[in-house]
Amino acid sequence: MNIAAAADRLTRDLPCHRVEILQGRLTATPHDDGTHALILTRLTEAFHAAGARAAGLSHLQGLGLWLPSGPEDYAVPDFSVVEQTFMESEPREHCYAPAAFRMVLEVTGDHWSDDLDIKAACYAQAGIPVYLVADRHHGEAVLHTEPRGGTYRSREPYKRDGSVPLPESVGVTLDLPVDLLLDGE
Repeated sequence: MNIAAAADRLTRDLPCHRVEILQGRLTATPHDDGTHALILTRLTEAFHAAGARAAGLSHLQGLGLWLPSGPEDYAVPDFSVVEQTFMESEPREHCYAPAAFRMVLEVTGDHWSDDLDIKAACYAQAGIPVYLVADRHHGEAVLHTEPRGGTYRSREPYKRDGSVPLPESVGVTLDLPVDLLLDGE
């Protein structure tokens, strides 16, 4: 059985888990808590209020993203901002091409180190312009921008009571409160 077949099997056998292949490594993580869900709901509301749809963007939860780090690699970011035309690209196994993604966001859970390290490298290698991590483990939001050569050249941490100004490349003008990113409030 190859890794893609193993991922398919895990997806069927573990319905309450997110299955991903990152740098050739199969991961299965359980769905997160209510705070995690509240954060994603608040993000959806914020992007809607900022006019994402009028700007030609969609903001989605759990959209699969093919990664160039390996032939079977893919991730399922918690939240993505994509071109509304993302479905025009040819999806593979319900995952879409990196070129359609303007931003991905992960809210850390029990496996927080993957979000901070491995996914940052994978998303940079894929050329995702903006990667934002709501790092609940360390109590900060970390904005990664300027992907080049498989790494983000800019990594800016933001603390509680502050806000994260999203770069123009995202396509909407929006400052996200760190407290909203960490607590949903």
